[in-house]
Amino acid sequence: MEDRERIEAYIVNLERAIKTLKHKEIPAKYKPLLENAKAYLSDAKYYLSKNDYLTALACVAYGEGLIDSLRHIGEIEIDWKPLSSLLSRPKVLVAGSFEILHPGHIYLFEKAWELGRVYVVVSRDSNFEKFKGRKPAIPDRYRVEIVRSVRYVHEAVLGDEKDYLKPVLDISPDIVLLGPDQWPDKEKLEEELRKQGLEKTRVLRLKESFKDDICRSSKIIRRILEIHGCVDE
Repeated sequence: MEDRERIEAYIVNLERAIKTLKHKEIPAKYKPLLENAKAYLSDAKYYLSKNDYLTALACVAYGEGLIDSLRHIGEIEIDWKPLSSLLSRPKVLVAGSFEILHPGHIYLFEKAWELGRVYVVVSRDSNFEKFKGRKPAIPDRYRVEIVRSVRYVHEAVLGDEKDYLKPVLDISPDIVLLGPDQWPDKEKLEEELRKQGLEKTRVLRLKESFKDDICRSSKIIRRILEIHGCVDE
C-alpha cells in the first residue's frame, strides 16, 4: 500500500503540473513535449490500476522529465510539490447514485480531487429505489465499478442499506463535499458527524454545478427513449 500511495503522489504531482500549463502559451515546437508528458501520465494511471508499480513509476518519471525540460530551457515556471505534502493529502468523500455517469459527475470528482484524495460512496439499489421511487437503470455492482475507474477517484465503495453514515464513519474523511443541490443539509450533516465522533470532518458544498442541460441521468434516459421513439419529443 505504501508503494501505491507514493506512486499516486507522484502522479498527482505530474497531473497538477500539467494542469497549471493548460492555459499557458507554449511555442508550437515544444508542444509535442507537453503532449508526450500527458501520454506518460495516462500510461502511469493505467499501469497503476493494473498494480504494475514499476512501469507506472517509470512513466511518471518520463513525464516529469519532459515537464522539467521545458522549465530548464526557460519556457515555463513550475514548482513541484514536496512528496510529503502529497502523501498526506486529505481524504475527500463524495456520495451519490451515479446512475449514468455524465460530465456533471466528472466535474464533481475533479473538484473533490483538487481538495485531496477522493473516496466515493455509491448508493445501493435498495436505497436508490426508496429515494427515487423506481429501480436504477444500472445495478449498484456496475455503478461502483464505473465510478472506481474514473481517474480522479482513489476508491469507490457501496453505501450501507440501513445506515447512510456507516461508510462515512468507515472512511473517516477530512472533508465531505456536497453537490450544489444535493441532500442533505450541510449544517445538519455537520452536527450528525460531530455526534458520531467526526469533529474534525468539514462539510463543504460545491458552489456551482457543471453547466449543461444533459447533466441529469433522468434527462439522459428520456433522451435515449426519444431517440428510439419510445416517448414523444
